[in-house]
Amino acid sequence: MSVLAAEDLTLQLGGRRVLDAVSARFTPGHVTAVLGPNGAGKSTLLACLAGLRTPDDGRVMLGGQPRDAIGLRDLARQIGLLPQGGDVHWDIDVASLVKLGRYPHRARWGETEADGIAVARAMAATDVTRFAARPMTALSGGERARVLLARVLAGEPQWLLADEPLANLDPAHQLDTLTCLRDFARGGAGVIVVLHDLNHAIRVADEVLLLCDGRVAAHGPPADVLTPQRIVDTYGVAAHIATTPDGLRFIVTSQMARS
Repeated sequence: MSVLAAEDLTLQLGGRRVLDAVSARFTPGHVTAVLGPNGAGKSTLLACLAGLRTPDDGRVMLGGQPRDAIGLRDLARQIGLLPQGGDVHWDIDVASLVKLGRYPHRARWGETEADGIAVARAMAATDVTRFAARPMTALSGGERARVLLARVLAGEPQWLLADEPLANLDPAHQLDTLTCLRDFARGGAGVIVVLHDLNHAIRVADEVLLLCDGRVAAHGPPADVLTPQRIVDTYGVAAHIATTPDGLRFIVTSQMARS
């Protein structure tokens, strides 16, 4: 699998430096959770990694070569992006939409057996198989979000970039989606996911990339990055870290006492 890396990414938007010399190396087979307060640059970083934004300075490397040197079709096979708040406004059925994820692999003679297997596997992983014949416009927001994830998974990318994929999902499907991302990484792919919930990050991530004001505040294992002091420094809230009886770490935050 190809290594994905950001090298000194700097980008200004609307007169504000959204990314400030951000460097990070992402590991295939790992889930990296990108965390940080609102406006920290999380979504912008994902857009730069996926090629949707061009940084003012710095570069993205994929497999040891600049991402910009890779052909669009080949890049689409390697990187799958699930954007924030993605939606569908045309009357297409679920199965047909998920099949669109196979487009970068599509042969001249049409859909292959491998395409069908990949689509079926992605729909099962996201629990949308029973919606196959239903139009997207008839689904709830959470159901649509799972179908859109299925479309990306169907493409079997080497890298899955997901921007807040848990939005609109109920607690059960939030946990299912985290398991889906974890399983996808176990297959050897790299997963980079923007999250807001620190406990979700602890549950799913091998590594945490913590951003603050467009800069890297920390990057490493969750236990090393998400310390009480760093949470105070980054989010401005107090944090207590504990462990459940079955060994899961969790974080409880509270307002800082006013002096």
